[in-house]
Order: sequence, then structure tokens, then C-alpha cells
Amino acid sequence: MTASDIILAFQLHPWLLYTGAVALGLLVGSFLNVVIHRLPIMMEREWKQQCEELAGKEPVQQDVYNLVRPRSGCPQCGHKISAWENIPVISYLLLGGRCAGCKTRISPQYPLVELLSAALSAWVISRFGPGLAGFSALLLTWALIALSVIDIRHTLLPDDITLPFLWLGLLCSIAGIHSSPVDAILGAALGYGSLYVIFHVFKWVTGKDGMGFGDLKLFALFGAWLGWQALPGIILLSSLVGAVSGLALILFAGRNRQLPIPFGPFLSVAGWLYLMYGKSINEAYLNWMKI
Repeated sequence: MTASDIILAFQLHPWLLYTGAVALGLLVGSFLNVVIHRLPIMMEREWKQQCEELAGKEPVQQDVYNLVRPRSGCPQCGHKISAWENIPVISYLLLGGRCAGCKTRISPQYPLVELLSAALSAWVISRFGPGLAGFSALLLTWALIALSVIDIRHTLLPDDITLPFLWLGLLCSIAGIHSSPVDAILGAALGYGSLYVIFHVFKWVTGKDGMGFGDLKLFALFGAWLGWQALPGIILLSSLVGAVSGLALILFAGRNRQLPIPFGPFLSVAGWLYLMYGKSINEAYLNWMKI
């Protein structure tokens, strides 16, 4: 069966396409939970090792710890997760949201990330179809989920995710998938450069850091994927959503206004919406401005 035959089958039976997208999204969501949990720990271990080397100390030999090893287990009792305990969403429900070993409550983040990945995967495929545009959009969507949750938990946007996807966006532009090469290169440069200027102006005026350099790289990523034309709308939408969300957290959730609110999730939401409906958003904005 050729690729064209598979695409034809999906066109004749759309439910197959969406069911496959949901199933794939659930499986990828399970892996994203591993990335969300382990990548910050891996980075911290690497930073400590680098600090020891700079201090002239002999680095302490550490056990292997990456996205594959060691096998996942309960952080409380060490119970190793079996295959049946690792079925996306279903295992969480069957276990009642608790560890099979010590009955410690499992964070609802795990099924929520899996469900979000499944829902957005089906949404992306319904928008782009089963071609290169759909596949690349899926990859970016999954990366944004991981980046957003890591930023919420650790106020960190890892370069290990952001930079490879920035380069992937530039490579996709060669095929004209989401942007042209010129627009993508300008988008990456202007995305980083514009927030770099804003960062230093804000710091000069207030003496504080208004955002992290991870936000600059994430904005450059969207410029690489969607072209420089999308940047004004993305920053406007993300700032609006961030301001409203921050105000709501302070007024209704009692959040301390002195605590920083990660900007990465708002930037990710705005960038993803532009990936999906950039043209429609721009048209709606221009029509609103005429009123």
C-alpha cells in the first residue's frame, strides 16, 4: 500500500484519520509526561556537574538518568510502573489516581497532558490533513505542550526543545510548508531581536527582568515557523491573554502579585492559534479595527 492509497483511505473514511490522531496523541502525551518530568532534572544534574568542574572539583559519578533510563517508578515507594499501569488515561482511572504500590496520589497532570495531546492532535489533523503540513504541525504542537507545562512548573523553557524546533521551522520553510524561507529567516531574527530590545528597555526602566531569554527564543521559533508577519499578532494576543489571566489569578485565586507568572504558556497558546488560524485571526482583527 502506497502513501497515496493511505491518504485516499483517510479521505474516504475520516473517522480512521481522527481515531488514529487521537491514539497517537495519547501515546505521545504519555511520552511528553516523561519529558516534562525528567528534562528539568537532567538539566539540573548537568548544571551541577558543570559547576563542580568550574570549581576544580572532581565530578561526582552519577547513575544514568535520561528520557529512557531508569525505568519509571513511584517517587515515594520506588514501585516500578508496569506496562498495564502505563496505558494513557485508562491506567490512571483504573488505579483511582493512586500508586499501585503505596497508594500515594498521582498528579492529575499525567492524564490531562495525555488528553490535551490527543485532543490537539485530532484538531491539527482536522485542519491540515495527513500530509507534511499536518505532520510538522503535530510535532510543533507536542513540543509546545511540553514547553508550556515545564514553564508552568519550573519557569523554564529548555533550549533542548526550543532550539531544535527553531531550526526545524527554518527547514520547513524551504518546502514552503508554513512560511517562505525569507519570511522565516526574518521572522526568527525579528522575533528574537524585538523581545531582546524590549527586555533591556524594561530592565533599564524598572531594574527588573520582565521575561527570560527562553521567551525570546520561543518567539524566534514562531517567527521561523510562521514568518515575520505573524509576530505582531502573536505578541499582542499573548500579552492580552497573559494580562487577563494574571489579573484573574490575583483577584480570584489569591496569587501573590510579586510572584512572576511564566509567559511561555501564553506565548505558546497565541503561536499555536496563529499556526492554526493565522489568516482568519488577522482578518478578524482588521475588520474589528475598521469599526
